[in-house]
Amino acid sequence: MTAPKDFSNRLLAEPIREFGRAGLFLLTAFSRMRFGILQLGEILRQVYFVGVRSLVIIVICGFFVGLVLTLQTYDTLTRFGAGDSVSTVLALSLFRELAPVLTAILFAGRAGTSVTAEIGLMKATEQLDALDLMAIDPLERIVQPRLLAGVLAVPALVAIFNVTALLGGVFFAVYLMGSDPITFWGNMQSSVELGKDFGGGLLKGAVFGFLVSWLAVYFGWSAKPTSEGVALATTQTVITSAIAVLLIDFVLSAFML
Repeated sequence: MTAPKDFSNRLLAEPIREFGRAGLFLLTAFSRMRFGILQLGEILRQVYFVGVRSLVIIVICGFFVGLVLTLQTYDTLTRFGAGDSVSTVLALSLFRELAPVLTAILFAGRAGTSVTAEIGLMKATEQLDALDLMAIDPLERIVQPRLLAGVLAVPALVAIFNVTALLGGVFFAVYLMGSDPITFWGNMQSSVELGKDFGGGLLKGAVFGFLVSWLAVYFGWSAKPTSEGVALATTQTVITSAIAVLLIDFVLSAFML
């Protein structure tokens, strides 16, 4: 009779304890933040590492998401005689939800796992301890640039995702289905608010970038210094980031609407 109860306690208590540890880690990292020329250079290097190197997967996935989304919406809307509204559905669904959420999940899978593995290997090879011995704060040198890089890189990746997805939608609707390009762009411009829809998606991107970067550095920092520990930490980064992004997306969408 006690085994199911103990299992349920672990199932509920362990995520709460893990969240508390992650929160304390984040507060500690914030309290030690310093800004200087060296930090700026490291932040830019991390933006290149997590942002520019993620461009290929963002561009390819964005184009095909726009292609498939336009295909599905065009097929559905034409049944009700509303085929001209496909650009409106495409733009609003992309700007508000799909682009920031999918970009964040792709970012977690490509860059988040790399950050986790990098920090985990630093811990396993005692590089973090070596920084301590040289009187260099590893939170300031290792964690801070990666946190800020995610906040800067993900909104830019969201914007690129939007552009490539729209190109995929235009390719299908205009060049394959023969829709009028003037009507396509006109309906989109009349229904999309730049600040609320497009800007709201970029704001979500910044929040998701911070969230994924936080989880990535935390799981790397807390990973056991073994190959199995680093592998488990990278898996935790992807799973936890995906769940957290979808949860926070619902909260942000509720407030924005």
